[in-house]
Amino acid sequence: MAIVPNPAPDPDPVTVAELSAGSAALPVTGAWQPGDPAGNRQFFDYAGNRPFALEGGGVLHNVTVAYETWGELNATASNAVLVCHALTGDSHAAGRMGRGHATSGWWDGLIGPGRALDTNRFFVVCVNVLGGCQGSTGPASIDPATGRPYGSSFPVVSIRDMVRAQRRLSNHLGIDRWLSVVGGSMGGMQALEWAVMFPERSQSLVLLATAASASAFQIAWSAVGRRAIVVDPRWNNGDYYDALPGEGPHEGLGTARAIAQIHYRSGPVYEERFGREVADKLDEFSMGQRFAVESYLDYQGQKLVRRFDANSYLVLNKAMDLHDVGRGRGGIGRALRRVSVPVLTMSVDSDWLYPPDQQVVLHEAFEANGLRAEYETVSSPHGHDGFLLEIEGVGGPLADFLNSIEKDTH
Repeated sequence: MAIVPNPAPDPDPVTVAELSAGSAALPVTGAWQPGDPAGNRQFFDYAGNRPFALEGGGVLHNVTVAYETWGELNATASNAVLVCHALTGDSHAAGRMGRGHATSGWWDGLIGPGRALDTNRFFVVCVNVLGGCQGSTGPASIDPATGRPYGSSFPVVSIRDMVRAQRRLSNHLGIDRWLSVVGGSMGGMQALEWAVMFPERSQSLVLLATAASASAFQIAWSAVGRRAIVVDPRWNNGDYYDALPGEGPHEGLGTARAIAQIHYRSGPVYEERFGREVADKLDEFSMGQRFAVESYLDYQGQKLVRRFDANSYLVLNKAMDLHDVGRGRGGIGRALRRVSVPVLTMSVDSDWLYPPDQQVVLHEAFEANGLRAEYETVSSPHGHDGFLLEIEGVGGPLADFLNSIEKDTH
């Protein structure tokens, strides 16, 4: 199959206007709220009087999940592909930015007619995860018990909770079995849990730049990012939604994003792009003088603040740390034996946050269990973000794998 080329644009176009806007223009939260333009979102409400019990003991009522779809579901509901997003992603995996969507689709180059996730053939679904902030129930949502945003009262959510919420949507859409569940990073954690929790609900699995459980190294980076948010006095213990614009925890969330942006990429990329270029003149030394790379990190922080919520960042980031497919199942090896479908596992060779050896462990376990297991390494200088940016490197193996799965079902 020939994939329609759609090279990824410059992923981080720094605009002078955005960098000079200043903190006064930054919203208290970038969460989507009822009354905002819906864009391409659709919404599914459930629970009602039946509480949605969470793995950690919390309970939610009147749960909403936001989702988007591309293509058409066939008569037998056998062509559906679930795409699971990463930490700061959302349901807008494909499509332009515009009313309701602060950015273009995070995997736009892979979803569409003639692309790896060919919407002429596949019905593609992406769901904003439970605990998120772009239409699904999360900390910025209204607690029906109080009429105010959940804020600090929002419970801990796990990857398994996210998947159970997605299963409710799957039932609502009439999809008994996904042709494939696909995800990278936190999305890969969800995809893996789909295959372990509900083995009969998917026909294949695609795991990119992910792991069977969070490592100490990953947890360390996450902890520092979360600390940046909670030490921001404007975070106000999670109850900041009544603050005025510019008075939210933008410094903490922006710093958390800057920290993450460093380990999402690689040293050579930073060196090639920025080197020792300066953003401010070096005529006089001062502590406030910035190099170009510092200006870039400032921009990344402000960009996230405009479309995300600090509390959601904490909740989802913690869910990633809690990820352990072997928890309560007798260990990782025993849990992975529940997977019973073909699996494509992919690594990015320069990824030092989720290094290839983590994916090799998964691949070798699937092989040892007698599954059809394929493994691909994507060559990229972009580090962990390579699974988002390397459209051709990811798209080729993904398209070939899905083609073979589709043929096997006919």
